[in-house]
Amino acid sequence: MQIAVDDANIDVEIDGNGDAVVLLHGFPLTRAVWELQASHLASHARVIRPDLRGMGMSSVPDGPYLMETLASDVAAVLDALGISRATIVGHSLGGYVAMAFARMFTERVERLALICSKLNADTAQAASARELLADKTESSNSIDAVIEEYLPKLLAPQTLVQIPEIVQHLRGIARQTTPKGAAAMLRGMAQRVPASDIAGELTMPVLVVGGGADQSIPAAEYAETAAAFPRGRLQMMNASGHVPMLEEPDVLSAALVDFLR
Repeated sequence: MQIAVDDANIDVEIDGNGDAVVLLHGFPLTRAVWELQASHLASHARVIRPDLRGMGMSSVPDGPYLMETLASDVAAVLDALGISRATIVGHSLGGYVAMAFARMFTERVERLALICSKLNADTAQAASARELLADKTESSNSIDAVIEEYLPKLLAPQTLVQIPEIVQHLRGIARQTTPKGAAAMLRGMAQRVPASDIAGELTMPVLVVGGGADQSIPAAEYAETAAAFPRGRLQMMNASGHVPMLEEPDVLSAALVDFLR
């Protein structure tokens, strides 16, 4: 279904019944990356999977897409569905959005889960690289540069070599996003603020999931992230890179079901 929010239409898929769980995807992906987890969670909860603005089947307004704007989109979706509180689960970019949501709408967060995400903002070098990639994506009017930059870093080295079907599936998901949407999201991520200042004030249960073979975030940083929350706990998935939803889907699904209980 499509839900109108200010200057965008957010495409949302809903499964199951019960307490609400919002699954927020990473970049350059769509809600399709959550298919297996949504299937498991729908037996326990009402699972809400939006495509973030500019991604997948949602509309592509002008950017940049600030994390606060994306968080407001999530709030508007919950309002339209008559949901006051929810468990917010964010993967990578989705984790940045989840933390912005927790800052802006703390009272609406039942639980918080960060999957392969972090609290720090980009370094100046990383932000500049995102801006340059955004420029290249727009000027070429192609998503190819984004895919070639991100896909090798998303998966564990062994996944890249040994499980080509996951590589192709991930590539297919990324191709659902337009160059304009990808560029606007890159610029929004480059401008995001750190979330470490609010972590200690969030008293809800927090689950941090890290990939043991993640090429983007070291295990020590995952441990620091979990320790930053008063009720944070860490679960490492040692066979995964940055996308445990595809690399260890059953393990992640079980962890999320256990977290909801």
